[in-house]
Amino acid sequence: MFVVIFRATVGEMDDYVQTAATLREMALRDFGCLEFCAVAEGDQEIALSYWPDLASITAWKTQTDHLAAQNQVLKRGHKRWYSSYHVQVARIERAYSSPKAVQ
Repeated sequence: MFVVIFRATVGEMDDYVQTAATLREMALRDFGCLEFCAVAEGDQEIALSYWPDLASITAWKTQTDHLAAQNQVLKRGHKRWYSSYHVQVARIERAYSSPKAVQ
């Protein structure tokens, strides 16, 4: 399993929120994304998306609507959506969680 870590310093979020929600749903429904979560505090945002393999990430990265959104970021993002962003792709070697609490 892989995780894509997206960190950004955000600016104006006008139409970004709707665009991001639409793309997130598409990634989960059509491209094999296993889980997606994002949090923001102040002007900092971090999003984690989990994928079964690199091929799924590549297919998502090159999807037409996703590319269009990336182009918006390149054209407008540095001025409005993000003042900076950073993307990391990592392989998850091990994962575990606590069992459900017994009630």
